[in-house]
Amino acid sequence: MKRAIRVLIVDDSAVVRQTLSELLSSDPEIEIMGVAGDPFVATEKIREEVPDVITLDIEMPRMDGLTFLRQIMSQHPIPVVICSSLAERGAQSALKALEYGAVDIITKPRLGTKQFLEESQVTICEIVKAAASTRLRPYSPNRTVQPKLTADAILSPGTRAMIETTEKVIMIGASTGGTEALKTLLEALPADTPGIVIVQHMPELFTRAFANRLNSLCNITVKEAEDNDTVIRGRALIAPGNHHLLLKRSGARYFVEVKEGPLVCRHRPSVDVLFRSAARYAGANAVGVIMTGMGDDGARGMLEMKQAGASTIAQNEATCVVFGMPNEAIKHGAVDRIVPLESIGAAMLAAAR
Repeated sequence: MKRAIRVLIVDDSAVVRQTLSELLSSDPEIEIMGVAGDPFVATEKIREEVPDVITLDIEMPRMDGLTFLRQIMSQHPIPVVICSSLAERGAQSALKALEYGAVDIITKPRLGTKQFLEESQVTICEIVKAAASTRLRPYSPNRTVQPKLTADAILSPGTRAMIETTEKVIMIGASTGGTEALKTLLEALPADTPGIVIVQHMPELFTRAFANRLNSLCNITVKEAEDNDTVIRGRALIAPGNHHLLLKRSGARYFVEVKEGPLVCRHRPSVDVLFRSAARYAGANAVGVIMTGMGDDGARGMLEMKQAGASTIAQNEATCVVFGMPNEAIKHGAVDRIVPLESIGAAMLAAAR
């Protein structure tokens, strides 16, 4: 029998520690190794037993989470998931934590509706399990409560893609490890790159800070998608957290639709939803790219893209933090080319030509 993933919860709020413990303990693959109210207590617990994953608050007394994270990643790297509040300030700090080597971000669970807690349970457990299987890079300056729906839950029945336009569009899906991978990819792209639409699994509000950060670094414009935004050359649109993003078309104009709905493949936004909409509305004019992440979100949608004539690319195993999503797409026969992270930009631009 596979050993459970041992988790250390570090948060100064007793309520958060208790709620996280209950949510994570509901998954039989996860075991709470211990809890700590600050990094000093956490350090003592780590000396006694090294956890498989740490969930870490950022704002804490005596030592902040970013300082503790830098110490962990420089001395004894352990997969760390940042547990942040839903605030702009928290979003900026959480993105900085990803630069320092944190694996992913979860939002602090709060007492709310039954649906909110159930969805939190699904998301948090999946992220912690993904963190346990990541390839760490040293720092350098369950109980299923939500059904695993398919993209049919979001997309209405429709006709096949129209093909009158020749304008190319690029669809990208990523999850665990994707924030830094997308930074590497987008920074290298020229200003006249075909329009890009991205789903990166990330909590609500964090996607805007992430898009703003990328916009300050890239030759192309990067923004959090808004309903009816046009997909144009030189711009990348990132799905807002907690909303699905679909590609649509009116005549020769491609645009996006931001849509609410249930979790699809245990995610909202879902890569499958984006990819399947691209298969329907862009067909052979689309290029699909699937990058690092746990699970199988995007695999079926990418297969539909390929069947509609799109070019499809997957990130290779050696450069993925987690090879789950690309590997599932490959297993589905949905991938034309498998390339390392540093070659994805050239491959997708060649496909778009």
